Amino acid sequence: MTKARLLTPVLIGGCVILMLNFAVRASFGVFQIPIAAEFNWPRSEFSLAIAIQNLAWGIGQPIFGALAERFGDRRAIVVGALMYAAGLVLSAFSVAPWQHDLLEILVGFGIAGTGFGVILAVVGRASSDENRSLALGIATAAGSAGQVFGAPVAEALLSVLPWQGVFVIFAVVILASLLALPMLRAEPRVSRAELEESMGKVLVRAFRDPSYTLIFLGFFSCGYQLAFITAHFPAMVTEMCGAVPPDSMLAGLGISSQSALGAVAISVIGLANIVGSIYAGWAGKRWSKKYLLAGIYTLRTIAAAVFILVPMTPASVLIFSLVMGALWLATVPLTSGLVAYIYGLRYMGTLYGFVFLSHQIGAFLGVWLGGKLYDLYGNYTMVWWVGVGVGAFSALVHLPVRERPMAAQPA
Repeated sequence: MTKARLLTPVLIGGCVILMLNFAVRASFGVFQIPIAAEFNWPRSEFSLAIAIQNLAWGIGQPIFGALAERFGDRRAIVVGALMYAAGLVLSAFSVAPWQHDLLEILVGFGIAGTGFGVILAVVGRASSDENRSLALGIATAAGSAGQVFGAPVAEALLSVLPWQGVFVIFAVVILASLLALPMLRAEPRVSRAELEESMGKVLVRAFRDPSYTLIFLGFFSCGYQLAFITAHFPAMVTEMCGAVPPDSMLAGLGISSQSALGAVAISVIGLANIVGSIYAGWAGKRWSKKYLLAGIYTLRTIAAAVFILVPMTPASVLIFSLVMGALWLATVPLTSGLVAYIYGLRYMGTLYGFVFLSHQIGAFLGVWLGGKLYDLYGNYTMVWWVGVGVGAFSALVHLPVRERPMAAQPA
């Protein structure tokens, strides 16, 4: 019997699209200070725009999942890329907070159409049973690969271009990702019963299942922590971290300021997560996904608590970035794999999309509270401790999940 291939054109093409999607998305925190400085806005203004982007991404995820399953994955991805690019270009000409807020809805829907919900469903359906968990981990790691260079590239471009020009360049990058679209062609590996079962029946079964509710609730803290760090960590490091010693190795590498360190921290998180995501995908095939998720959230909670309790130095920033990076998107292949395992592959995009909505509600609150509480208290300490609390909640809520396949019921 021939062993199924892991690296297929579908997986490679999906990785390319996710990598470019996340390179742009992960860079938005770098724009916090330049945009606020140009318009003399409080930190909460552009934070709200990024928060709205995250919420729109979450709302758009199940919509694009359903569109992909109804009209085809590639058509959904094209629509998403066009919305993403249009939102970036129009944002470059925006001068009022409300304009950024509205246009970030467009960007958020664009991210949904070219992001995890659609791409992981394509990869999951095209993968064999033995390779699915690892394939989802590799695709997730591709998003982190984009994060490795997204923020530093944005920082470098901002040194020679206004932020508006960088937005236009990033719009071109998103459109260029469509060159990988022809690779996303494969026959889905679903059973006859799954093909015959209606979407409505699958959704009703999932929504009535307490385990689906627990998975939904558990993904909230992931969004809160990741979005807050992506949007605010560069600014937090810039303002709260100790100076980079002029004779240090970091300075020798050209990282001489706290702002440069903040951008590099996002890159380090992405680099570490390449390993973490792939390992999580590998581990998800061998051990219980719910217990792995509980363990990841526990370690995140400990890492965040320790980081805020010790003095912030360049060394502590890099150590935290490495630890948090290893756990960063490790939840994604496990959560999406858990949904596919319990509820089947046919409507994985829609079902994972609804779970991802919880992630993005958390993301909205993480980004928005980050700016709001910063304006109130002048620092990020309060919102950081909220993240510690919700991380502990997610560690506990995964434990009662019933990790057994739910049999398909033909229509």
